[in-house]
Amino acid sequence: MGVQTIVGTILFICYCVTILGLILVILTENRNPLKTIPWVIVLVLLPGIGLLFYFLFGQDNRKQKIISRRIYKRIMKRPHSNSPKKDSYPVPLQYRPLVHLLGISNEFSLLYGSEISVYTTGNEKFKALLEALRNAHHHIHLEYYIFCDDEIGRQVQNVLIQKASEGIEVRVLYDDVGCWNVKKSFFKEMKDAGVEVYPFLQVVLPVLSSKVNYRNHRKIVVIDGITGFMGGMNIADRYCVGTSWGSWRDTHFKIEGKGVHGLQSAFLIDWYVITKQLLNGRVYYPQVPVLSSKLMQIVTSGPVEQWRILLQATIKVIASAKKYIYIQTPYFLPTEGLNQALQTAALSGVDVRLMLPKRADSRAVNMASHSFIDYMVKAGAKVYFYNPGFLHAKLVLSDDMLTCIGSANMDFRSFEHNFEINAFVYDESFALQMKKIFTHDLHNCEKLVPARWLKRPLKQRLIESFMRLFSPLL
Repeated sequence: MGVQTIVGTILFICYCVTILGLILVILTENRNPLKTIPWVIVLVLLPGIGLLFYFLFGQDNRKQKIISRRIYKRIMKRPHSNSPKKDSYPVPLQYRPLVHLLGISNEFSLLYGSEISVYTTGNEKFKALLEALRNAHHHIHLEYYIFCDDEIGRQVQNVLIQKASEGIEVRVLYDDVGCWNVKKSFFKEMKDAGVEVYPFLQVVLPVLSSKVNYRNHRKIVVIDGITGFMGGMNIADRYCVGTSWGSWRDTHFKIEGKGVHGLQSAFLIDWYVITKQLLNGRVYYPQVPVLSSKLMQIVTSGPVEQWRILLQATIKVIASAKKYIYIQTPYFLPTEGLNQALQTAALSGVDVRLMLPKRADSRAVNMASHSFIDYMVKAGAKVYFYNPGFLHAKLVLSDDMLTCIGSANMDFRSFEHNFEINAFVYDESFALQMKKIFTHDLHNCEKLVPARWLKRPLKQRLIESFMRLFSPLL
């Protein structure tokens, strides 16, 4: 036996031992079987590539700490100040367990008295955002998954540079992977002009980094601690001009009042994680007037936290619904728990309505999403496909009282891999406003006919079922 043969045999044995070792690690982590099986398949069927994919995308980071408990509590202390007493919370009885869940998990307190403006087009959102940025007096904090170097991106960039030249504190966080297609010179221009700019979880060598899979999907703007923006829109032209195959339907929100302090603490935690600069002065949490009777909780989630809090909260909302659950999401790849919760609600007589894009920006995700629809419609849920273009809005609405808005999609990636931020709003008038928007969108939808859907071609169903196997990885 030649030397090359011996070396080859040794390498093959080492590789096999490595693969078997990784499979044992995956099994002993006690993950959801739906997530374990796809990784075992990938490792077995894609030698070499499967190993690389697992290193990049498969590791469980929940045991990692990116911020100390002491620093976290110092930053979170400010939003809690001047909150209403617990016995004065006008929270409906059915949502008090949800409030407790969110409060005890990560200390997301109730924030009282905010006003919320809703934008359903990019033109509306960016007009309001640019105006608010121009009116900044002390600081601007901006955090986006995608910050494009295009017409809209340049308009925002110019305002940030102008405000920095006026002596305003301007801080920007952008996701490193989300902005891979953006030239570094775009951000350098801001940095050279006095804007503090940093990438979130920078990936220097993608092939050698496990950070690739854990991205900051949040969209946060805080101005002077009194005005904030959050929702589904990044900074890019497509939110105004759409795509080559249709319009881009999204939703974004401006918050004024106490709720902005929740956005501020989320930004300042991320800022500390990346820069190690602790900003916790009262100037970032000024006194704000009571503008309404709305109560909200600003909730963040991420892959390094012990609990999948947004997933747990969403399941709790569905389980608590008595009349209806309306959902808008661009991607529908639910965990088994979320899947069962929706089916159980529909079977219990709750009006479950799910609005998805007719055509998504990812063919693989779209096919996998379709595989989850069969049992939804069999359980009695109503499914609608948005026709004019891509539906990118994220909304959970229940019983004319609870509204969940923010950056998280209904998929494994948002609930388990991404850093996300949502607001849970307990207010009848706001819920009715969002219900009206949802109902308006229904006019642009094609309602799925169960009998016709369940008879779609066998080949199509097989492809969808195959892609479903990989839904935890998409």
